[in-house]
Amino acid sequence: MWKEYISPKSLEEALNILAQYRDRARIIAGGTDLVLELERGLRKGVDVLVDISRIPDLDQITLDEDERLHLGPLVTHNHCVASRLLRERAFPLVRAAWEVGAPQIRNRGTVAGNLITASPANDTITPLMALEAEVILASQRGERRVPLRAFYRGVRQTVMAPDEMLVDIVFPAMRRTQRGSFVKLALRRAQAISLVNVAAVLDFDETGVIRQASITLGAVAPTIIHAEEAEHYLVGQRLEENTIEQAAELAMRAARPIDDVRASAEYRRHLVGVGVRRLLRTLLQGQETAEVPSNAVLLWGQQRTGAAATFEGARHAAGEVIRTRINGKEYTFTSGFEKTLLRLLREEAGLIGTKEGCAEGECGACTVFLDGKAVMACLVPAPRAHGAEIVTVEGLAQDGQLHPVQQTFIEDGAVQCGYCTPGFVMSAAKLLEEHPQPTREQIEQALTGNLCRCTGYYKIIQAVEEAAMRRL
Repeated sequence: MWKEYISPKSLEEALNILAQYRDRARIIAGGTDLVLELERGLRKGVDVLVDISRIPDLDQITLDEDERLHLGPLVTHNHCVASRLLRERAFPLVRAAWEVGAPQIRNRGTVAGNLITASPANDTITPLMALEAEVILASQRGERRVPLRAFYRGVRQTVMAPDEMLVDIVFPAMRRTQRGSFVKLALRRAQAISLVNVAAVLDFDETGVIRQASITLGAVAPTIIHAEEAEHYLVGQRLEENTIEQAAELAMRAARPIDDVRASAEYRRHLVGVGVRRLLRTLLQGQETAEVPSNAVLLWGQQRTGAAATFEGARHAAGEVIRTRINGKEYTFTSGFEKTLLRLLREEAGLIGTKEGCAEGECGACTVFLDGKAVMACLVPAPRAHGAEIVTVEGLAQDGQLHPVQQTFIEDGAVQCGYCTPGFVMSAAKLLEEHPQPTREQIEQALTGNLCRCTGYYKIIQAVEEAAMRRL
């Protein structure tokens, strides 16, 4: 899929590589979209990947002296979910990040990557548009600041030049007079693409009258759009039921959806009204923050650090060595650099416990721990293993004793055909590292990225609960 895989150790080095290779190169951080696009032949001519995932300090979320928030290019969706600063000053983004994929996807996928992929159904674009975000694009020629409204030229099209990298996402922090949220409407509760999504930020005066409104809509036009009539109508109004109903009707007029395999245009237009009503009612009731758990499951375990500061950079092409550590053992590979981590583990390392179910990041059967965090191995390029610490299902047992989750899966009959079992076990093991006594809701959250076609999940959840009890 790629001929060269370069892992620079600095931002300057990354920009130099982009200037050298231009159209042939693409930045990769999480890769949850890019790897699939390359496999499907949607990025023709791209054969050099520039992996910035271990450049230090690019995963920071900060507030500057002008009350503007900054998100670095390595800020993942789970970074947003875990950020107290964003919960207090940019909750619509947190709510959207929580809706993205599953924990394993949120551990790799970055907000910057979500913006650059430029799908109108991508979840984080909508709240960032409502928050009046800008992106900073850098190249050897310097930096330029682009409002998010002007960043998109159409479906999956942006104004970025081949030698540019998105280095910062900037937007005003919400003031104490502002409140907002995000609503996603999809075909299932997790691991789903939006049929429609809605974000809103309202500014109230001291009497409760709305003095400014921003409502943005996703998946109903080629790019994210503002529901301008609804925004204008809300200014000067109080947030009441009749006001909400009228704003929803006006927002529906802004939608320009299409028919596709997931929904008809008519149904999407209807969902715009549903989403706006639902969002504004949560603001009316003061319940907008209730939908994101305060102690959300991240599948980080005890891992809380950012990019590795000691990584010295690397270049990989055919035949060059990948040195990594898997289940506490050193491995050296001279083949497989063009594969995914999943295939490297199975075909080069011979560790076949990690399964391939979908190879699209949907089923979770390939869940492994990469530098301490649970990820989908099918969406990680093999060269990312260089210098990394990896744990597979084969590494959970210690001193000849099964991990408590493995043991209870056997005893409670949570294993059916067994194909999905390694992924479930890995997610559950990381959950118990992070939350030794999880609630049932937390167990369900941890397993949203894992699919089983044999069971109703009841025995699986029971096995995780039993494993937690044994740790008391």
